Amino acid sequence: MRWWDRDAWLELMAVFVQNPFRTFLSGLGVGWGVFMILITVGASNGLEAGVSSDLARFVRNGMYLWTQSTSIPYEGYRRGRWLEMTVDDADYLRANSQTMKVVAPRNQLGGWQGANNVSRGLRTGAFNVYGDVPEFIEMEPLIIREGRYLNQADLDELRKVAVIGERVAELLFAPGERIIGERLEISGVFFTVVGVYGSPLTGDDADESEQSIFIPFTTFNRAFHMGDQIGWLSLMFDESVHADSAAAEVMTLLKRRLHVHPDDQRAFGYWTTAEDFEEMETVFGAFRIVSFVFGGLALFAGAIGIVNIMLITVKERTQELGIRRALGATPATVVRQIIGETLFLTALSGLTGMLAGVGTLEGLNRFLAGMGDSGSFRNPEVSLNVVLLSLGVLLVMGVFAGILPALRAVAIRPVEAIRSE
Repeated sequence: MRWWDRDAWLELMAVFVQNPFRTFLSGLGVGWGVFMILITVGASNGLEAGVSSDLARFVRNGMYLWTQSTSIPYEGYRRGRWLEMTVDDADYLRANSQTMKVVAPRNQLGGWQGANNVSRGLRTGAFNVYGDVPEFIEMEPLIIREGRYLNQADLDELRKVAVIGERVAELLFAPGERIIGERLEISGVFFTVVGVYGSPLTGDDADESEQSIFIPFTTFNRAFHMGDQIGWLSLMFDESVHADSAAAEVMTLLKRRLHVHPDDQRAFGYWTTAEDFEEMETVFGAFRIVSFVFGGLALFAGAIGIVNIMLITVKERTQELGIRRALGATPATVVRQIIGETLFLTALSGLTGMLAGVGTLEGLNRFLAGMGDSGSFRNPEVSLNVVLLSLGVLLVMGVFAGILPALRAVAIRPVEAIRSE
């Protein structure tokens, strides 16, 4: 069969039009297999995009550490001793660690997840208030919309300045009102706004992230009577170092400095962003493999169905094929004809499933976009590579699916075929 041969195409179409229901059923399995591959891979990508967006506020090589109580007596200290870190501990870690690039001490007014009333004139809102160092922006990237972020001079000179989120600005300032240079009152202390930031996140996650206020760490401790205490440490380790190795080094240094038993696993709590990223990659990598395996099995089942249908078709066309052989058709010609018919049916079914899968994902994508924030599921889509790979596998299966029916057709003897009814 030549692709430019009009009569051959008309003949091919006639073969399938004669039994439309059987043709539909034989192609349904292949189309469904392709459809399921695209849908499952697209859904996996949608979940991965949502989780990745949630992690967008963190760098990959980040670590967060806080103190707890000891579980093993050591060097005269009793079991159950509650640990506290100070600025000197952060300086010690900064000076002695071989893996840490950033050591950022942090404090939060009201403790972990504590919101505080912040006022400006008659407007008041409950926001998170953090005491931070300039390096913190390397740990959790922010988008500075107006003004600037904290700098070292703010810490050295104990400046009462603040960087506020866009949501804070929206609630405390009227539209179009000047923000930079204005003053806010936090727990009876006045701070001058020097910057407004936005979040790299989207939807509700962005709103939550933008309801925070950052003030210099030293000013925070002085204004709110924290002395030299540290609530927790935000750390960023060298990208060439594995998270477990970095955590082990930090634990060793702090346990030595704070007189904690080396085997005490309860004295410090911590988590690394690398763990979340690695877990995400492992889980969604497994999802993709499962998608291709089950989709491939569906494709294989569909191909088997097409083989059976083509075998039946060859048997029904015994006389026709015998006459072709008697008129001079070579075995190669018959093989090309049967494989061409099988490949056409397989490709048509697969392309239909492909269009249905892409269309479904596109419709779902638009629906989610219209909803605004879709949580941990967003932008379900498949890459061009996945589509091309599916198409390539489909064509290969179509060729192989046509081999057995083609060999059966070649095995028909012209004389016997002409005699058959």
